[in-house]
Amino acid sequence: MAKFEIYKSKGGKFHFRLKSSNGQTTLTSQGYAAKPSAKNGIESAKKNMNRDGGTELFEGKGGKHYFRIKSTNGQTVASSQGYASARGAVNGLSAVQKSAGDAEVVDTTV
Repeated sequence: MAKFEIYKSKGGKFHFRLKSSNGQTTLTSQGYAAKPSAKNGIESAKKNMNRDGGTELFEGKGGKHYFRIKSTNGQTVASSQGYASARGAVNGLSAVQKSAGDAEVVDTTV
């Protein structure tokens, strides 16, 4: 089963990541100054990943393909890992959309 993990970076910001059932990180958030904001970010990702205009596929540097989840104001909430092909990114997004809705939230900062 997939799970969201809240963690704190070396820079002191709170982040979340979505890990698939095999333990692979499939999605990583921006940094937040406070833990409640990271928790709100998880809820925003869940809500917006299935909304029309809530996701965006793009090609990054080095030819890797990614998807990102965007809030209603257009701000990026979370981004995927890099995929070798656009098809891989589409499949990754589909897997995240299927698994994230009921994913457990684990706080690793306590």
